[in-house]
Order: sequence, then structure tokens, then C-alpha cells
Amino acid sequence: MNHDLLTIDLTCSKMKEIKIELYKSCLDFVNQRIETTDNAIKSARESANDDTKSSAGDKYETGRAMMQQEIDNNQLQLNEAKKLKIILDQIDPEKQYDAVQLGSLVITNKGNFYISVSAGQLKVDGVIYFAISSISPIGAKLLRLQVNSEFNFNGKDFKILEIH
Repeated sequence: MNHDLLTIDLTCSKMKEIKIELYKSCLDFVNQRIETTDNAIKSARESANDDTKSSAGDKYETGRAMMQQEIDNNQLQLNEAKKLKIILDQIDPEKQYDAVQLGSLVITNKGNFYISVSAGQLKVDGVIYFAISSISPIGAKLLRLQVNSEFNFNGKDFKILEIH
């Protein structure tokens, strides 16, 4: 094997490791959201049940309605987090891509993007990556583009240097 092929192989191997780390970080982010909202729902239900035992009249009805509203809001957040989990379940972090799609790691001249779920800024080995949804404004611009493609976003010119 010549030196150039070895370098490319090592780079692909390293990028695969980075993608796996990014995937795990996104999964942790989503699982934490699921756990937090699930706990908030349980807590609100317990509070509502405790109010049932100790209250009567209008005060009871108002408190119960507020608890139900809190449960409903948390249920919506829980459902959204579960949708994110479904999106992550569709990603194979070891897969290599030629064009940008769900699961791609995109290296540009202006930043690094992991097309997955909107989990914000993530750091792997001291390098910053942005976990973004494919339906976010920049995610939608990136979809289906290939290496050396150029695009403008928010007045900035981007060039895709690598896709993994």
C-alpha cells in the first residue's frame, strides 16, 4: 500500500470514530430530554394526586387544571424528543456518503456539520461540530450537495471540503 492510500485510510478511520462520537452525543442529548420530560410528567401527576387528597372547591379545580396543563406541555416535549430518537435510529454512524444526507459529517471552509438532530455545538478531540437537523435552514441547503459544492448561507460563502 502506498503512503497516500494509507493516509486516506487513516483519515477515513478517524472520521468514522468522530462520527460515532457525534452520534453518541446526539443520542445522549435525546435520551436526556426524554428522561427529563418523563420525570416532569411523573412529578406533575404526583402533585395532582397529592392535591386531590388535600384540597376541595375552586382552589382544587384551578390547581388540577394547572397540573394538567403542565402534563400536556411536557407530553408534547416528550413526543418531540421521541421523534428525534426515531430520526437517530435511522442513522448508521459508520456509513460513508458521497452526497450530504441524514447521517453525513460535512466539513466546510466555515464549519463542521453533523446532519442528524438539532443538538447544537458538540466537541470531539477539541474540534467543534454542529449537530443540525436536515430540515434546519442550513441543513436543507446542504442536502444532496457533494464535495467542492459551494453555497451561500446568511451572507457567507461556504465550500464543502469533505463528506463522511
